[in-house]
Amino acid sequence: MTRTVLLTVASACILLAGCRSSTVSSSRTEWHSLFDGESLNGWTASENVDTFSVKNGTIRVKGDRSHLFYTGPVMNADFKNFEWKADVMTMPKANSGMYIHTEFQESGWPQKGYEVQVNNSQKDWKRTGGLYGVVDIKKPPVKDNEWFTQHIIVKDKRIIIKVNGNITVDYTESEEVSQNGQPGQAGRKLSSGTFALQGHDPGSVVYYKNIMVKPLP
Repeated sequence: MTRTVLLTVASACILLAGCRSSTVSSSRTEWHSLFDGESLNGWTASENVDTFSVKNGTIRVKGDRSHLFYTGPVMNADFKNFEWKADVMTMPKANSGMYIHTEFQESGWPQKGYEVQVNNSQKDWKRTGGLYGVVDIKKPPVKDNEWFTQHIIVKDKRIIIKVNGNITVDYTESEEVSQNGQPGQAGRKLSSGTFALQGHDPGSVVYYKNIMVKPLP
């Protein structure tokens, strides 16, 4: 093989390797859909599995307490830094939540990670857009029976929550919390984990769609 051919082959190999590297890098920092609009593939429900169903391209949440955990292939369902968002619609007196850095458990309220509240009119005064039990919101930023977008950004020890593009929470976790969790709740701290949607009670009806995640470095 001539020197010119060798150089050409070598250059092609370098270019190909660079393209592969770029593809892998971009796939980790682009938006991924976590819900196909037709099934609960990639999700696993706890205790009362019938609380979650697919209706008209949405995840319908109605029934006894249950949590729907993402267990699909994106990032092997283990996220640290990310942007996560979903379109949500609550019915009157609905209560739900979006959990981050959590893990599957068979029953009960998730012990690991944080909950971002979804509640515009239920008797619990902690409203949509709050970081439940940490930075709570008293006045709902949106209304029942209307679609809104809840957007959660986690970067290292910082959590930003947006509702329809408006920041409702900008929270930085302290070193003490990072080590020990929130007071009385050792698992409520940032680490890594998956996402979950909450089914709170039989009187609560909530719809989710366009559930997306973008991993961040």
